[in-house]
Amino acid sequence: MSESPAATLAVAPVKFEHLSDGLGIGHARPRLSWITTTVTPDWRQHAYELQLMAADGAPGESVAVQSDASVLVPWPFAGLASRESVGVRVRVAGSDAPSGWSPWSEAAWAETGLLAEGDWTARFITPDWDDDTTRDNPCPVLRRRFDIRTPVRSARLYASALGVYEAELNGKKVSDTVLAPGWTPYGKRLKYQTYDVTDLLAVGSNELTATLADGWYRGRLGFEGKRALYGERLALLAQLEVTYDDGTVLVVDTSDGTGWQAAPGPVLRASLYDGETCDARITPDSWHGVRTEPYDLALLTAPTGPPVRPTEELAPITVTASPSGKTILDFGQNLVGWMRITVDGDAGREVVLRHAEVLQDGELALEPLRTAEATDRYILRGGGPETWEPRFSFHGFRYAEIAGWPGDVDPDAVRAVVVHSDMTRTGSFSCSEHLVNRLHENAVWSMRGNFLDVPTDCPQRDERLGWTGDIQAFAPTACQLYDSAGFLTSWLQDLALEQGDDGTVPFIVPKAAASGSDLPTAAWGDAATIVPWTLYLRYGDAGVLDAQFDSMRAWVDKVAELAGPDLLWNSGFQFGDWLDPSAPPEQPQAGKTPPDVVATAYFARSAQIVADAATVLGRDKEALHYSDLAARVRTAFQDEYTTANGRVIPDAQTAYALALEFDLLPHPEQRARAADRLAALLRENGYRIGTGFVGTPLMCDALADHGHLDAAYRLLLQQECPSWLYPITQGATTIWERWDSLRPDGTLNPSGMTSFNHYALGAVVAWLYRTVAGLDAAEPGYRRLRIAPRPGGGLGHARADLHTPYGPASVSWHRDDDTLTIDAQVPPNTTAEVELPYGGTPFTVGSGQHTWTTAVPSETTRAPLTADTPMSEMLDHPEAMAVLRETLARHWPEAAAHMDTESTGSAGYAEVSPRQLAAFFAGGDAWLAELEGLLAAL
Repeated sequence: MSESPAATLAVAPVKFEHLSDGLGIGHARPRLSWITTTVTPDWRQHAYELQLMAADGAPGESVAVQSDASVLVPWPFAGLASRESVGVRVRVAGSDAPSGWSPWSEAAWAETGLLAEGDWTARFITPDWDDDTTRDNPCPVLRRRFDIRTPVRSARLYASALGVYEAELNGKKVSDTVLAPGWTPYGKRLKYQTYDVTDLLAVGSNELTATLADGWYRGRLGFEGKRALYGERLALLAQLEVTYDDGTVLVVDTSDGTGWQAAPGPVLRASLYDGETCDARITPDSWHGVRTEPYDLALLTAPTGPPVRPTEELAPITVTASPSGKTILDFGQNLVGWMRITVDGDAGREVVLRHAEVLQDGELALEPLRTAEATDRYILRGGGPETWEPRFSFHGFRYAEIAGWPGDVDPDAVRAVVVHSDMTRTGSFSCSEHLVNRLHENAVWSMRGNFLDVPTDCPQRDERLGWTGDIQAFAPTACQLYDSAGFLTSWLQDLALEQGDDGTVPFIVPKAAASGSDLPTAAWGDAATIVPWTLYLRYGDAGVLDAQFDSMRAWVDKVAELAGPDLLWNSGFQFGDWLDPSAPPEQPQAGKTPPDVVATAYFARSAQIVADAATVLGRDKEALHYSDLAARVRTAFQDEYTTANGRVIPDAQTAYALALEFDLLPHPEQRARAADRLAALLRENGYRIGTGFVGTPLMCDALADHGHLDAAYRLLLQQECPSWLYPITQGATTIWERWDSLRPDGTLNPSGMTSFNHYALGAVVAWLYRTVAGLDAAEPGYRRLRIAPRPGGGLGHARADLHTPYGPASVSWHRDDDTLTIDAQVPPNTTAEVELPYGGTPFTVGSGQHTWTTAVPSETTRAPLTADTPMSEMLDHPEAMAVLRETLARHWPEAAAHMDTESTGSAGYAEVSPRQLAAFFAGGDAWLAELEGLLAAL
């Protein structure tokens, strides 16, 4: 007897909002999501039932709804009060058997935090002494002793700080989170944390302590070296609520400082940039009083994203001596975090740990750190082995130098601790080209390193700021690699708070760290529209559009004001196509595409996004207004910067990519000719990248979507500088800030601004998912998938896996001779639009496992390459170009060097053949003979 369809169903526990942990949520009516698993193909949900659960597990109120919704479903029960704990479970029925319910899911538990200002009895307290805030100071320790009279049913600690803090109960940390409460615009919004500390209490005497450090609040911040940007006094907010078995409640808090003491602790220095110094011999003993510190508690908010945590540990792969005799550890991976050491030595011995991303001539390359010392110091207490790691600093490093270690450094005594916001990994990609796989992993590691409470530009030098241009470029990739919804939603709240009354979006959020950061700049300010729209497309969350709509609209209105009646934004400072490889090292904004072209293109794009967001939200009047504005800006762009035959002014890669991908060319013939010209420019540049932060995320799409898939693959697989794979050939394990952060001769880029962990140029990784593997969303939130792999570049196989809001999805393909086999997994309660390679009619499939095969078209026979083949044709044959360059370098190094620095396919070279080139130098006949033989072999 076969099982009924309902018997094959299972439902995972519900998820509250975008949170992985339901403790301390800040929503009285949290939205709910769940994932169904079933072996039944083409399964669609017909109905769901949600049920509340009592603390003892007894079922309570339930609500059944006929609906196929399972993502961010509205809360159907009465709103929750502060501190309320609730269990929720769900069951579903499919459209094939509406009366056959699945088993109930396990109950998921959530507990609200303190939802109203009046729930707080605590106030911020600060040590009763004055620090010199022009320098680093010892970290204060605050303590409060109290008694527990009977066994405890539950205990919650609600805490925050002006600065960063680490709390302990009876000598044990209350959580594995670090650098709490994180970085927000403290005068406008401050996160607090909720901890379950029930198991840390004991009947009798107890002690609550907290160590405070400067963090982002008071420490040195930004490349201008400013201190105390938000305030001069560190302060703690703590409210411990202990519920006894008899239901009575004990509150231990920082209401007026009564019973609290403060003393300097063993951490003598804690700087995010410069490092941490700890003297383990010091025990706090000079206790002082505390006083309250004013702060508006209405600004407190529960986190919407994950906390910062240690997530991984790496052992050194080598321990070597540098040319100067220093001990150097290589962890094999550029990472962000710190080192944990276990060392045995005499009291007072100081172990010094220095960090850097790369080596130069065998020594730590410290120049890219600029003024950041990136140095931790530990002074031993003595008396046996002791283990230590920093708590209030972090570094970007692959290599470390250790000094002061007693004897030889034992590799087993040192670990690199990887630290970042603890997001859930959702995407993976692999293919037959190992360099592309490494490119993907480099983007993963750069995201891990720079998603540390805010999306930063780099994690190692004296900067580490929330640059808006970087994240608007990288957001689609971020949402492929990790569940970024809660993290970026939190940051967008800060963007809106930091936005000027006139709509100006700072180019750094939070903005306090750099002078002039509140200038309106294209592509950077457009994070206000692009990031929320990306979150909507990836997670189907219209709520983020609703929350950010006023911010989105205000930004576009500001740009409209700046552009004026002609709708061309051609005034004011702009970053342009930042770090276009043609720009001088000291002028990274001076790319080939003028700033006004970039700015006006983004104006059109953001206006259209606001129109689309208004449509989603049912705001018809705004939708009509901004749709009309976008159309008029597109017309202004066309009239000023394009020709009827598809040329774009200027004749540069980024200009064409913008025009094609932002829908700025109205006619199919224009688009086709523009794409042809973009491919020609790429070819003339030897298939090397010619774009910066603005053009790079668009290039492969602009080519592949408009008839030049082969050129997109040539660009992806290029290994010469500048290219995505060049850094990998130089040993990169993260994405570099500059295409040539490390130059081919092994020297550092001399610009004074170069990072080896900077995710923006890794934005191409999203293209690997949607085009190379062929997995994308056809509808916001992946309710409908698009399965459309586009093999090329000589790859033999590719695969992408993605955990969508509806469950796991995947596409993989592999080629065997003349047959391509495609396998796909479509999650339950979704469908997929399928477009197989090499033509054919698109079709739709339901959920389940699918396999298709298709014939691979025969390749066109290439004409043989000879010494009379023009350079323009040789460019389409990477093997031939490699042979030409290698042989020319042996016979005529000057010409080879010239070819490497000039555009090989430019007008000066395009129709020149090797035979014609050989006529220009003595010994050309010998080169020509060698070349002809190698070409014949090819």
